[in-house]
Amino acid sequence: MQSSIQREAGTTAPAAGADGWTPRVSRVPGAEFLRRRMEAAVIGLSSGFGSPRLNYLEPPGDPGLFGPQSVCWRVHGDFTLMMAGGVCALLLQALHPLALAGVWDHSSFRQDILGRLRRTAAFVGGTTYGSRRDALMLVERVKRIHQGVVGTAPDGRSYAAGDPRLLTWVHVAEVSSFLAAHQRYARRPLTAAEQDRYFEETALVAELLGAEGVPKSRAALNDYFARMLPQLEYGERAKEVRRLLLRAPAVGLAVKPFGLLLAQAGVDLLPGWAQDLMGTRRRGARRAITTPGVRALAPALRWALRNGARARATQRAAGAAQT
Repeated sequence: MQSSIQREAGTTAPAAGADGWTPRVSRVPGAEFLRRRMEAAVIGLSSGFGSPRLNYLEPPGDPGLFGPQSVCWRVHGDFTLMMAGGVCALLLQALHPLALAGVWDHSSFRQDILGRLRRTAAFVGGTTYGSRRDALMLVERVKRIHQGVVGTAPDGRSYAAGDPRLLTWVHVAEVSSFLAAHQRYARRPLTAAEQDRYFEETALVAELLGAEGVPKSRAALNDYFARMLPQLEYGERAKEVRRLLLRAPAVGLAVKPFGLLLAQAGVDLLPGWAQDLMGTRRRGARRAITTPGVRALAPALRWALRNGARARATQRAAGAAQT
């Protein structure tokens, strides 16, 4: 009888999981134990507590909203880059006083900033790689939550999370940040045409949520940011968001250095105008640390997470061709 350590080390093939998925394992003694420890730590950073658990293997042949050939499958499939982009996205979102007011008044993000990142990761992952039914279910779930997020900002203006203009801002902050991380750190950055395809593809989810006037190209994105700049401010609440992100508690001592690295990488990914607004434009020194650090970390986490949502979704989408 083999011990649990031997099974963890990958000396035997693991049993299929509850969803029927049999993960690939490392055959080097001890490597699978290390991989699973890393995977567990990463899942602790990215799992969306309270979000529905999705079966990415069902139904066979379902490509979801986008499919394996889409650009967003490439961009959203690298955990390291998405976490750095997620930090950047939260910082950008916080620059809009009304968007921030809704989060400030109706969530526990100040006590659980990582939870905010987890929920974003769960939604983006589910709408990207989930079946069409599950992706649309997640959209409807968020729309129901938004119905109760209404109030008055400190400046006296009313806000509602379902406001199409705020939905567009939140979406643009996210996808522009994810793309910035991909272009900075990915092994193969997107071409200009692929970048436009990415914005066009991801606009679908924003529009399903109720956003309007969503930029669908790089040129449209730049025009949008230029129009939005007068509405943005780096007030006390936005400063608190930055402080929380940079000091977020790690889910374990082993991953704390990675969390600090990704937080600084997120700051460095901010557009120049946002760094100017926040007074953080010291790109040379920060980038000299974050760029090699993220590029060294990304391959290790790709190895640790090779049995993730994208792998399952790829198998699901290929199901029709196998029958």
